[in-house]
Amino acid sequence: MNTTPRGQRLHIAIFGRRNAGKSSLINALTNQDVAIVSDVPGTTTDPVYKSMEILPLGPVVIIDTAGIDDTGELGELRVRKTMDVFKKADLALLVVDPGQGKDHLEYERGVVARARNENVNVIGVINKADIYGREGHDAGAWSSELGIPCVIVSALKREGIEELKRLIVQSAPKEWTAPTIVGDLIAPGDFVVLVIPIDKAAPKGRLILPQQQVIRDVIESDAVAVMAKERELRHVIENLTRKPRLVITDSSVFLKAAADTPPDVLFTSFSVLFARYKGDLAALVAGVKAVEDLKPGDRVLIAEACTHHAVEDDIGRVKIPRWLRQAAGGEITFDVVSGGNMLPDNLSDYKLVVHCGACMLNRKEMLSRIMQAQEAGVPIVNYGVLMAHIHGVLRRALSPFPAALAALGSEEDEDEAMELELLKRAGGWLAS
Repeated sequence: MNTTPRGQRLHIAIFGRRNAGKSSLINALTNQDVAIVSDVPGTTTDPVYKSMEILPLGPVVIIDTAGIDDTGELGELRVRKTMDVFKKADLALLVVDPGQGKDHLEYERGVVARARNENVNVIGVINKADIYGREGHDAGAWSSELGIPCVIVSALKREGIEELKRLIVQSAPKEWTAPTIVGDLIAPGDFVVLVIPIDKAAPKGRLILPQQQVIRDVIESDAVAVMAKERELRHVIENLTRKPRLVITDSSVFLKAAADTPPDVLFTSFSVLFARYKGDLAALVAGVKAVEDLKPGDRVLIAEACTHHAVEDDIGRVKIPRWLRQAAGGEITFDVVSGGNMLPDNLSDYKLVVHCGACMLNRKEMLSRIMQAQEAGVPIVNYGVLMAHIHGVLRRALSPFPAALAALGSEEDEDEAMELELLKRAGGWLAS
């Protein structure tokens, strides 16, 4: 619990041509030899993530990328992966070798243009002052040339690094992550009950990351976190000195937890909380409406942010496909993508994207995935919102979030739509 998860760290991506000194800059920033440095062009072939601390920013992730001038068929793929990093970057450092000259900056200008399109701040790092010297390489002149703030450094000699760190602090987005997971819903002294089932998917001897993060957030809000398995929830609530302010459940026991939570107590799930913390809850709630439109033969994409060993009754690969086939009344084709890459380019082939809770992604990357789906015209929902909908407790799970509730429309509209859908599926469709 003392290690800051990658998804909560500021992501700083380093771009530049081959041999511009990107890896050397990482070593200088960390004051360690953590990146391989070589005179051979193309040493870094894929984005590499390194967690570190930069005061006063705190925990960050540095992303080392392949050269933006890479060539050949493989080189083009590496450049594409490099540019994809903008989807998860909060800040970009553009490393420039001044020996290239100011008349040949087409690659660098391409990075600046892409950064502006992705709304990412860029700092120019004019490297190799140990070779070319500082004379004739004025930071202000480079800033005018590239249209971004610049600093002169020698990554090899680790000179100018403190000045660069100050510029990073100044340029970092002020709100690169949501300020709290649950703290805005509770007050000091409140009881928060966390329903944590222990099943095959639970890692032995520890809690899963979202549970750890919520507990930490409750404690930092000066509230009291009480943990119980689903069978003990009613007993715990009855024996508290006062009603809890909030009950947070694992999505796998939605029905049991909802039934045992008093109606005047706010109720939600870890996955719904993270839908808000890491993305856009209202957009994901709107996406769940597409479930009622699924038909046999449709394709659905299951998107997992991490790679994990699928258990016997895996949520994403077994349970959710089973529920959606039942909702559609027939066979649906499911594809699964996992890992930290962006969603596939063929999103328009799918009727729905079902995303995991995104505990391993930062907020910018999850928002980018939501926007990618929206641009393709494909609804997107996450596990928790979908499971609450399937079990008929979505409105209850959204009780702390009025704006997200509004995305569902009124209960009357929802009931009418469900009634019409049932008539349609029963073959009794009547035109209104």
